[in-house]
Amino acid sequence: MQNNIFSALFVGQNLVTIKEVDSTNTYLKTLLSNSKPLPEGTAIMAESQFAGRGQQQNKWHSEPGKNLTFSILLTPSFLPVLQQFDLTRAISLGVIEALNPLLGDRLKIKWPNDIYYDDHKLGGILIETHLQGDRIKDAIIGIGLNINQEHFEEGAGNAISVKQILQKDYDLRALLLEICGHIEGYYLKLKAGKSLFVRNAYLNRLYWLNEARNFRSDGETFTGTIVGVKDEGVLVVEHNNLGTREFSLKQIEFLNK
Repeated sequence: MQNNIFSALFVGQNLVTIKEVDSTNTYLKTLLSNSKPLPEGTAIMAESQFAGRGQQQNKWHSEPGKNLTFSILLTPSFLPVLQQFDLTRAISLGVIEALNPLLGDRLKIKWPNDIYYDDHKLGGILIETHLQGDRIKDAIIGIGLNINQEHFEEGAGNAISVKQILQKDYDLRALLLEICGHIEGYYLKLKAGKSLFVRNAYLNRLYWLNEARNFRSDGETFTGTIVGVKDEGVLVVEHNNLGTREFSLKQIEFLNK
């Protein structure tokens, strides 16, 4: 294990890099429970993650040394539980903004927090929160991004990497620090009460916004148009036959493969 302290913003200032781990989120949770208090912004970066997880316990496969697999500790006690989706928005936007100079406006956030380039998945985010009353005590943010991997195993679906898009290798540590800085920028906007700004920015980068597309829900395939996301994170879709419908996580499938 190697500890690196660099002079930047507080997100990522305490950076721990490890060769191999089951999951950086699990590793950070263990650190949080077993040691003295960790500074907010502590980040765990793994070269190899052999049991990475996505939303709903989905597996995240990553070729060792090729991609970004890391977790960040935040303590957003200023954020009420009912507004915790704003944290999802801020993290997603931080990732998007950091990668935007490389990949431009074809980079989108697929609701709720997947990172997409055109119709291909570039990465995902898993946020695990611990609550204290009606506030968020702490949040562990796991981020996986395909950077330098050129080939994906069967079953990886519509995965794509930055190298496949741009035909160039990128420095993983430099990208991580860039992402940390942008995440902090949006996080501080939330802390300053600028949640409306964050919500509008998230909506503007949303994949398939205002486009007639195909979806599946409860075994039914239908054409609909994403028209918004409610404050608490529910997806609002204009169903061509049934008017406006609202969907929570795993209630709707994007037929984009």
